Amino acid sequence: MADAPLTFSESWYRIAQQRVSLRAHVRVRRQLFRGERWYVLHDPFNNQFYRLRPAAYDFVVRLSSDRTVDAVWNECFEADPENAPGQEEAINLLAQLYAANLLHSALAPDSAQLFERYKKRRQREKRAMLLNIMFARVPLLDPDEFLQRCQGFSKIAFGRVGLVVWCVVMLAGIKTAIDHWPELMDQGEGILAPGNLVWLYLGLVVVKTVHEFGHAFACRRYGGEVHTMGIMFLLFTPVPYMDATASWSFRSRRQRALVGAAGMIVEMFVAALALFVWAATGPGIIHSVAYNMIFVASVSTFLFNANPLLRFDGYYILSDLLDVPNLHQRSTGLLRHGVEKFAFGYRKSRSPARSRREAVWLTVFAISSGCYKVVVFSAILFFLADRFLILGMLMAVVCAIAWVCVPVWRLITYLAGSPRLERTRARAVGVVLGAVAVLVLVLQVMPFPNRFRAPGVLQAKSYSVVVTQASGELEAVLAPDGAMVEAGEPLLRMSSREIDLRLAAARAQLEETEAMQRRALRQATADLSPLATRAEAVRRLIGRLEAEKAALIVLAPHRGRWVAPTVRDMIGARMERGTSVGQLIDESQFYFSAIVSQNEASRLFADEIRGSEIKLAGQADTTLPVRDRVVIPVDRQNLPSAALGWAGGGDLAVNTADRSGTQAAEPFFEVRATVEPAAAAHLLHGRGGRIRFELEAEPLLTQWVRRFRQLLQARYGI
Repeated sequence: MADAPLTFSESWYRIAQQRVSLRAHVRVRRQLFRGERWYVLHDPFNNQFYRLRPAAYDFVVRLSSDRTVDAVWNECFEADPENAPGQEEAINLLAQLYAANLLHSALAPDSAQLFERYKKRRQREKRAMLLNIMFARVPLLDPDEFLQRCQGFSKIAFGRVGLVVWCVVMLAGIKTAIDHWPELMDQGEGILAPGNLVWLYLGLVVVKTVHEFGHAFACRRYGGEVHTMGIMFLLFTPVPYMDATASWSFRSRRQRALVGAAGMIVEMFVAALALFVWAATGPGIIHSVAYNMIFVASVSTFLFNANPLLRFDGYYILSDLLDVPNLHQRSTGLLRHGVEKFAFGYRKSRSPARSRREAVWLTVFAISSGCYKVVVFSAILFFLADRFLILGMLMAVVCAIAWVCVPVWRLITYLAGSPRLERTRARAVGVVLGAVAVLVLVLQVMPFPNRFRAPGVLQAKSYSVVVTQASGELEAVLAPDGAMVEAGEPLLRMSSREIDLRLAAARAQLEETEAMQRRALRQATADLSPLATRAEAVRRLIGRLEAEKAALIVLAPHRGRWVAPTVRDMIGARMERGTSVGQLIDESQFYFSAIVSQNEASRLFADEIRGSEIKLAGQADTTLPVRDRVVIPVDRQNLPSAALGWAGGGDLAVNTADRSGTQAAEPFFEVRATVEPAAAAHLLHGRGGRIRFELEAEPLLTQWVRRFRQLLQARYGI
């Protein structure tokens, strides 16, 4: 809920006898927000806009060169004592209008001060551009005359005919994307390949050009002027931009929201057309440019333009839809009000929120916007540093200055010289120093739990892969999947017509040889020795064939659980000798094979581990204690299971040239931890999970610094 305005101010004497008025060139328009009338002051010289509430506008519009500020304020206060701005609010309002060159003073030095204020404003703009270097803007020309000549096209494009055409094209584009979804995803893997960067930039320029012209045409469609067109260095990449802020003065909320969304509307329309071209062409320049346009339109729209947490299109659309003007300034102002009033004790502070509900909205927006900016810009910094290390480091320095040094300096100057803290300065300084002390105590002195996690896979200490010992066709599965079997118990039955025929032929050959031996006893005793050798060889062949026939019954090599989930699908299929048909797992003992990165390996060998526990996938509510751990003191690169790598849905990067998916991209250390069975846990061989290693408690800042240094060392070798 907004606080009541304070009537009097100790600083009123500074401006009470001044004679000021609005400059003649200032234009005024009315707007409605949540049924409340607002007034928009437009400075056409620099295309700036300032919104005023009715009471504040009533005060400003009464100002003239023949009346003092004090007389005007007393007149407003007598006319409407409940809504008239207090003296503190009037001082702030006049200061903002004076700094914006919207006030004219009858004093002689005013002309010189006008140029001085203009110079200071340009300095602030340059300083803001340096602090916001990743989105710096350079104006180049005035496109308003061209937009006026295209007024007829604007009316058609942003009318009913344009709406129908847009809907038809978008529906067709969605269907095309669904039909070619696998191809779209596959081509996206090479979007940042060196050979594609030129086409990516070309697609970015085309998409952003039509995006900005969409804003400009929509703004001109409803009477707004667009006098600035230039280049914005988006992450140091030059792309076009246009200043369509004239839409802020539109009375219709729908028109303001449409101008804000026009860039994305046109961008998605062009992306749909590019999708048609991409689907209809084969590999080549046109195909690549079309795909990059699709990629740029989708990523930039959802990550930046449509997101209301950044001050792009989505922010202004949300501000108009919620009827909350100056959403960003008011949200940060609400946080500042809370600190000034409740922490610093400045009771004259006024809340920018009009109600308790609006205060909640503004608070949530301020916190969410700040966190999102940090996350997005941090990701951008790492993205740049991965490809251009020096540029990423320079950007990190600039961001550190803008996000840390500048706010700290402003806080110091605010505490030292702000007249708002004239009576509570000691308390404000004490609160800030106390907050810093508490922060240092929490981050650098107090120990906090310290741990790290490592992915791994559960494995039985004794298990074997069951393979066929003979070639044949699978006839029947004798032991169902998941059954507990004993050693020698039959698992599968196979048959082989080839073995049967060879065995029958060998037996017939043995009978023939034995008959020849009997005849040789009577007629040719000299042939007995060769026939005996031949008979022995045939008997050995029969023995081998009978062994192969017996091996057609696959037996359990030891006691354990039979795991063969796909074997029933193989009935009737021929399997060659050595084919894997399942596993036999001894469930009496398990160990967890964990993969520890080289960043954390030093903790293992320095004997810093104080304890460890395991949680398996799908059993987050059950913790498995660890009996003992064994660190294999050699870095390895072959994973114990493909399920740990990207190819198997795991978290570890693998070598893309390895088809098995078990060769890690970087060496690692393996830790084997013996698992204590838990009553509520289901121990299954091959189930993934994570092991948590407990370390000695350390302050949070120490932990963060170590992880940040590990990140720099791992990614950039610093």
